[in-house]
Parts: sequence; structure tokens; C-alpha cells
Amino acid sequence: MSSDADVDPSEYDALEDADVVMRQNDHGLHIADDEVTGVSSQGQTPEEALANLAAAVESYREATDDDPGDDWL
Repeated sequence: MSSDADVDPSEYDALEDADVVMRQNDHGLHIADDEVTGVSSQGQTPEEALANLAAAVESYREATDDDPGDDWL
């Protein structure tokens, strides 16, 4: 992860294999990008951006999971 912020993506299970890049936009929002999935999220603080990214990556993985399970029955 590249950032000046003191946040650790490995604290979130959804970001275990992530390559997270943190940045701040012109409006002061912190943006967290997962380079592996292409998912991004934002927050008022780096910690909030990372927590939001973890939730977004988890949702992304659930939505793109190829295993239909028993849902088709």
C-alpha cells in the first residue's frame, strides 16, 4: 500500500490479497483504490476510506463469485 496515512489494509479480511493505494482528492476526501479488483471507495479519513473499501471489495467479490451454490434449485 502506498500512502502517508497510518492505516493497515490487512486488518480487513476482504483486503487480505489487495494492493491498496490511498490518495486524497482536491476536496479533502480520502480515496482508497484496490488495484487488484479495480474497486475504489472514499471517506472523510483514511481509516473510513479503507473500511468502506473493504465493504465494497467484499460486495464486489460476492457479486462476481462464479459459484451459484444451490440458488438455482
